[in-house]
Amino acid sequence: MILVTGGAGFIGSNLHAALYGRGAEAVIVDHLGVDGKWRNLQNHPPSLVVAPENLPAFLASAPPLDAIVHLGAISETTASDGDSVWHTNVTLSQELWRWCAEHDVRFIYASSASTYGTGAAGFDDAFDLEHLRRLRPLNLYGWSKHAFDLWVAGQCAAGRKRPPQWVGLKFFNVYGPNEYHKGAMISVVKVKHDEIAAGRPATLFRSDQPQIPDGAQARDFIWIDDVIAALMFLLDRPGVSGLFNLGTGTARTYTDLASAVFAARGETPNIEFIPMPTRLHGQYQSFTEARIDRLRAAGFETPFTSLEQGVAAYVSEFLTQADPYR
Repeated sequence: MILVTGGAGFIGSNLHAALYGRGAEAVIVDHLGVDGKWRNLQNHPPSLVVAPENLPAFLASAPPLDAIVHLGAISETTASDGDSVWHTNVTLSQELWRWCAEHDVRFIYASSASTYGTGAAGFDDAFDLEHLRRLRPLNLYGWSKHAFDLWVAGQCAAGRKRPPQWVGLKFFNVYGPNEYHKGAMISVVKVKHDEIAAGRPATLFRSDQPQIPDGAQARDFIWIDDVIAALMFLLDRPGVSGLFNLGTGTARTYTDLASAVFAARGETPNIEFIPMPTRLHGQYQSFTEARIDRLRAAGFETPFTSLEQGVAAYVSEFLTQADPYR
């Protein structure tokens, strides 16, 4: 039995689809809400859904868990309620870590590439306090994820009891099906597809960095299937622990991304540049690129999907289908 927090969300529901396909029993911890989020699970209904506020009682019942995959979080990069973000992203994560350590249950959790901030200190997923303390996240969300990474590093450095397997994954820019409920945090691929499908130009933010041309801002965009392959790899290898980047290792520009969406739809690129919203000034990562040598050294050999291949699969297999859900 595997417990997945945020299991009705984007990455969580895709992970559940993979577990369901294997016949594995999974407990989904999430709110299904009233806005159609349940559709992320409609093609692979879980046997049990636990509301987040009922999670402590569920854990107190001593369920026979093999692993907790902790994906639930406040993930908006523009979040501003520090108390809520700290409680959800840090305190709850600490409580789950301690529970797993006490009950010898494996623990895999979501960190984020937002922890790297501008990237001035590089994108090295080295797991030591000296290195981690050099990182400067740009927003509250990134800071909360970084705070938990630091706490985990401190627990390990102090020799305190830890889960039998523990893994932190610094997700880069993930895109793919079942992200439709994410509102402002939906992937740029989906946003650009919707603009183009409506007959409008694909709009991209002008650069706020003088040395970076408009459209040349670059991120490490990773197709959801590659993320799930890595999660399943880790669930299958209980001897692997550590903090790992989860990106492709190759940064691609936003112009590349928009062009890939046009190509997937068989249309000629038509891109316009618009001012970056004021709320994003000073919080926007103009470049990210994962170092993936540690993940490869751990044994993950699956080739990563190129941006063009991933976008083409997303458009043809989901976004243009009557049922766009996995």
